[in-house]
Amino acid sequence: MIDSCCGETSGRVSKASFSKASFSEASFSKGVFEDVQPILTRIYEHPFNTELAQGTLSKERFCVYMQQDSLYLVHFSRALAVAGGRAIRENHIETLLVSAQNALLAERSLHEHYFAEYGVERAAKENPTCMSYTSFLLVTASLGSLGEALAALLPCFWIYREVGNHISRVATSPNPYAKWIETYSDEAFSAGVDRFIELVDAVAAKETEQTRLRMREFFMTASHLEYYFWDDAYHMRILDCTR
Repeated sequence: MIDSCCGETSGRVSKASFSKASFSEASFSKGVFEDVQPILTRIYEHPFNTELAQGTLSKERFCVYMQQDSLYLVHFSRALAVAGGRAIRENHIETLLVSAQNALLAERSLHEHYFAEYGVERAAKENPTCMSYTSFLLVTASLGSLGEALAALLPCFWIYREVGNHISRVATSPNPYAKWIETYSDEAFSAGVDRFIELVDAVAAKETEQTRLRMREFFMTASHLEYYFWDDAYHMRILDCTR
């Protein structure tokens, strides 16, 4: 959900080469990347993403997704900024605050492009998963350890990089969602994701085993919420507070 989380240049990393190139042998990220594979497969195979790759996803479903994504992005940026305020090392603070800024600025153009093209406005209310996900991130960033906060924030970067690269390899062309695909398979985005993973690993290495287990739990929770974010958009669910 972020166009450039914390950097500008690097080569795109495929799923196949990623596990070899970007992990240290006993890193936190290596373990959770293996753990998240079943969820990642479900995300690849979700009809939202298979239809997006084919260019057959309905405009209505895509617009609901983009509206919810724009709401999510504001809270995600806040959670990054909160985590940045809790970091101690200057380079960690910089990575998190730049990520928060780019989350707002870099992706705004993607949303505005499709809002203008399809003649829709920003949504006023979050759907159930968007509300659950953003609440989880903000609570974890505010009340959890720094490691727990980073682990909860990581899937948004990481899963979108993996999904973007996967879809770019199988997408039909021309595709009405080409700009979305290009955003998340972009080389600069991939480089930024790698830097965020390095930050998470650096923090995790100094945490206790108990905290690392909680970090894994929070990472997996956020990964499941990523799946349900697409699922809510595909089924066009809304939060009905009138009943």
